Amino acid sequence: MFPMVTGFMNYGQQTIRAARYIGQSFIISLSHTNRLPVTIQYPYEKSITSERFRGRIHFEFDKCIACEVCVRVCPIDLPVVDWRLERDMKKKQLLNYSIDFGVCIFCGNCVEYCPTNCLSMTEEYELSTYDRHELNYNQIALGRLPMSVIGDYTIQTVMNSTQIKIKKSLDSRTITNY
Repeated sequence: MFPMVTGFMNYGQQTIRAARYIGQSFIISLSHTNRLPVTIQYPYEKSITSERFRGRIHFEFDKCIACEVCVRVCPIDLPVVDWRLERDMKKKQLLNYSIDFGVCIFCGNCVEYCPTNCLSMTEEYELSTYDRHELNYNQIALGRLPMSVIGDYTIQTVMNSTQIKIKKSLDSRTITNY
């Protein structure tokens, strides 16, 4: 008789434990209903990149002195700098500058160590193509400024959750609203 009673007690304890686990998981599922969706509808909505985002490199041909510091600090020796020495001025003249973004790891060393600040990182992240040879940008393609996501009226911009938190904290510090 006792084994049958202990069997019923164990069965009852296991049933209560299973019901508690199901209840806890149901509460967790319900707590997720108040959250905003994480995904965005990409072609129609684009997220605003952070301030320190490392996108496509912008190059200013007039500022470059062909010192090749960018090539020396690049972990994969990526920028191709073609120059010739002007003997009468004893200066290097830049002929061609190109970067292959199919190989670039976007580390930002070239931008950081450039002595004339002719390189800068942009917010552009849409670099996909069907042909990998189209990712080899020369000085003309590198010199184009990207379109701002914020200025495009056909696209709805979406802020990241960290940007929303920063904006809320800045709004709470304002003393007067004009």
